[in-house]
Amino acid sequence: MIVNDSELVKKAQQGDMHSFEELLHRHDKTVLNIAASFRYSEEDARDIYQEVFMRVYRGLKKFRFDSEFSTWLYRITTNVCISFHRKMKKHYADSLDREISYDGDESIRFSDTVKSDDSTDAKAVGSDLSSHINFALNKLPPQQKMAFTLKYMNGFKIREIAEMMECNEGTVKRYLFTAVNKMRNNLKYIIK
Repeated sequence: MIVNDSELVKKAQQGDMHSFEELLHRHDKTVLNIAASFRYSEEDARDIYQEVFMRVYRGLKKFRFDSEFSTWLYRITTNVCISFHRKMKKHYADSLDREISYDGDESIRFSDTVKSDDSTDAKAVGSDLSSHINFALNKLPPQQKMAFTLKYMNGFKIREIAEMMECNEGTVKRYLFTAVNKMRNNLKYIIK
């Protein structure tokens, strides 16, 4: 017999850890996907994931069933992602010229360790393009970035995004329109 989220929430609110674990299991992949598409770092995504479920655990007793549990959970996820973004404003990128070893008079750079052939060059171009896209995405303000990642990377509908971000659908559409135009402008000289 499949138990719905509402029944699991009620049981979890009464202290049933098995029900809480079932809620976590049902939604963990979506939370992790949202976090990963927003941060592009597996470590950051895991940190966001952990923070989300800690907040859910602490706040579950206050959940009043005004919305679906999943909407409430994804709202927390978007808020944690946006907060995380504000804390981590700098985007880290490693350089191929970074020195990784120093042996006496000779230093070895990261680029010296990479084989050069056509497949490596193709991977580098693809990686470079991906890096440019990630850079352009990271330049977006947090709300626009969140709307963009929820819509285009996670496939949520505008109505769902509005509920998660606690704004109206028109605001989400404006975020998306502006985000797409900014992305297009930031990438127009790179992608030809």
